[in-house]
Amino acid sequence: MKTFSALLIALMLTGGSANAGTIPQPGDFYLISRDNAGVFVGSHKLFVDRSNGLSEVSYCDRNYFVRAQSVAWTQLESERGNTVRIEYNFGKGWRPICLEPESQVTLLDLGITMSAEDILSGADDEEAPKSRLSAIGAVFQAKGTKNANSSFHTR
Repeated sequence: MKTFSALLIALMLTGGSANAGTIPQPGDFYLISRDNAGVFVGSHKLFVDRSNGLSEVSYCDRNYFVRAQSVAWTQLESERGNTVRIEYNFGKGWRPICLEPESQVTLLDLGITMSAEDILSGADDEEAPKSRLSAIGAVFQAKGTKNANSSFHTR
């Protein structure tokens, strides 16, 4: 019953907007990889505001904030033979605004000596982010109680 209640609360909290932050919006900047035919392969978002876990970088004389994983990804995509560019979502499609970002910012520029493969595999990632459901479930976990099977109301 406790698991069902936690799941129900998690579903109510996530609602229909759980992925709203990941849907590209007009005004967004992305690192976009395309194959030799110009077909979309993958993307990583660039941020214009400072936030935890992001490093400030400059691509084509414009400042952005980026995750180390994104820098590693651009390197690997380019090694695979794909074309990586910074593209801007102007609301009716994507406009390329910066070429070869993999040559402008490297992991070494961020002070990282690990390989791109290790960065993307999560090697030595001690503080991996938790999923929403894990974080919500943790609220219902008993901490320091003698009887972990007791009811939430009796704790």
